[in-house]
Amino acid sequence: MQFGSAIIEYKLDFKDRKNLTIKVYPDCTVKIIAPYDSPIEKIEKHIKKKAPWIIKQQHEFLSYQPYTPERLYVNGETHLYLGRQYKLRIEKGNKNDVKLYRGRITVFCIDENDVKKVLNKWYREKAFIHFEEVLTKVLPLFKKYKITNPKLHIRSMEKRWGSCTPNGRIILNPELIKAPKGSIEYVIIHELCHLVHHNHTKSFYDLQEFMMPDWKKWKERLEHSLC
Repeated sequence: MQFGSAIIEYKLDFKDRKNLTIKVYPDCTVKIIAPYDSPIEKIEKHIKKKAPWIIKQQHEFLSYQPYTPERLYVNGETHLYLGRQYKLRIEKGNKNDVKLYRGRITVFCIDENDVKKVLNKWYREKAFIHFEEVLTKVLPLFKKYKITNPKLHIRSMEKRWGSCTPNGRIILNPELIKAPKGSIEYVIIHELCHLVHHNHTKSFYDLQEFMMPDWKKWKERLEHSLC
């Protein structure tokens, strides 16, 4: 369906039900579920009416997706850590290690073909330490909601910076360690708010605003920092 300059692609399913529903998923796909006897004209009219909401939801999910350009892992290439840029330096070493010093991120490798593997392992280790620290810092804000001990997991995800499960697990993308500290805090608060309100409702955004009044600034930094 054409709506202004946007094209909304959707999957239409018919089921034995009374009402038509529209669902927008994190990968930005749209699914319409309609009663069996719904005329196509009525369905299209409803989609057009809800088009601004659909596009808004898609933009929300897109802004929350990580984007990191492909790296070659060669000397002089720029790599990020906690929102700062570092020039990559590769050195032969008798053990695999990574050091930050004066604007450089130096990777020492036994085998220079393992630069990517060594650096990513270091990122993952730093991610777990820093994410745990941030979670510990902001968790007391949610005490009244009886969120006291969520389990933190690190998992690579193509489409998400973070997610949470109904049983209280918070899952974060290790790539997030490359973002500014405030953006990391925003993502963790975002997921904690989802443990209270599971959808992007007004109540969810009201809670997020209360917990982090400047969240929009850090969300925007997140969107533009890893490119």
